[in-house]
Amino acid sequence: MSKTPHADTIFALSTPYGMSGVAIIRLSGSGAYSTALEISGKSSLVTRKATLCKLVDPVSRETLDHAVVVYFKNPESYTGEDCVEIHCHGSVAVIEALLEALAKIKGLRLAEPGEFTRRAFENGKMDLTEAEAVADLIHAQTQLQKDQALSQLEGNLGRLYQGWADRLRHALAYVEAAIDFADEELPDNVLSSAKDDLVILKDDIANHLNDNRRGEMLRDGVRVAVIGAPNAGKSTLMNALMRRDVALVSNIPGTTRDVLEGHLNIGGVPVILSDTAGLRPEQLTDEGQDGIEKEGIARALKVAQAANIKILVFDASQEIVTQQNTLQLVDERSILVANKWDEKAADIDEDVYIPISAKNEENLGGLLKEIERRAKEILGKTGSLSLTRKRHRIALEESLEALGRALVAPQIDLMSEDIRLAIRAIGNITGRVDVENLLDVIFQDFCIGK
Repeated sequence: MSKTPHADTIFALSTPYGMSGVAIIRLSGSGAYSTALEISGKSSLVTRKATLCKLVDPVSRETLDHAVVVYFKNPESYTGEDCVEIHCHGSVAVIEALLEALAKIKGLRLAEPGEFTRRAFENGKMDLTEAEAVADLIHAQTQLQKDQALSQLEGNLGRLYQGWADRLRHALAYVEAAIDFADEELPDNVLSSAKDDLVILKDDIANHLNDNRRGEMLRDGVRVAVIGAPNAGKSTLMNALMRRDVALVSNIPGTTRDVLEGHLNIGGVPVILSDTAGLRPEQLTDEGQDGIEKEGIARALKVAQAANIKILVFDASQEIVTQQNTLQLVDERSILVANKWDEKAADIDEDVYIPISAKNEENLGGLLKEIERRAKEILGKTGSLSLTRKRHRIALEESLEALGRALVAPQIDLMSEDIRLAIRAIGNITGRVDVENLLDVIFQDFCIGK
């Protein structure tokens, strides 16, 4: 995708605001180079060469900082436009002074969130999957998230989708030939060859979609719900795993009324841990505090249903068989935990239940290992190319549906139109078609300066 050059030049702080050794302010646009000369007093700058400069306010001529300035000439830059990076001292005073000085220069304005990367996309420096990977890489908190984002940033996912689009165009060419030259002598296998290609491609897309959502799960986090009866020790376990007080702990049943969440890195796997209300629906009414707790239990059951992994917490100081509200939730997603092991009332099978004491933080390592094992089992082979966003999945489902129609189309012109729709759906993922309506949604979650 290419676009008419922007009339304005944008600037923004690209490093976190606050005290640091070095901060970076970026500029992009036709006025970036002249601005760099104006505030540095230099007569010229060599592209891709770091130059130490004394920076001055363009109006007051007050010295702002001694900084390193790097100029990147278009199109060999991140955005494809003239770009400048100012590597200044990372104090709040210096940063604010430089930003205020840049704001005084005509034709310059503060960048909107994600605008640098959006310009890179608009100038053909990357496709939309790579642009989204930039945001994923910035927000990556675990090794596996970083690896997935880097693979996508290197264009691996975009190349896969572009390859499918090219195969569709090849098949479309055969179908169009059969339409345009219906009265001519064409090889008998022209149309059948196109259909064979479409069948193979349909299977490839279907297999890609059938990935247990591992790419989206890795990007967002594996959802782990802590479920159990009141006073089983769920909130104590939540706080122990999080290494901080996330949940209020009390001996009063029903203290936890809402779902509380925390984020963990377990063996490189991002995990969203949820603490829920204690399960005792048979004792509650719809009124007063009971009504509030009942709603909390309803939410707990909803979280349990949606979770990828359920930690079912049993109170080992009581007979397990009496904790029916928790037992009825046991399924293949469950990790069974016997808390208060130091107070256990009866023999409990350690091959079935993981013995812990959340209060004394005993054997939490064993529980964490089991969570890690289950999570990695769910994610499967993380090195393979996976869908990372819901919008990718929706577009591929649309493409798959169009291919299904094309293969059973009663008329060849209808087949041709459905192949075009399949191509367009895939193009929406990479941005190889007109996707202006998608751009605001995609880039709105970027940080300013990226």
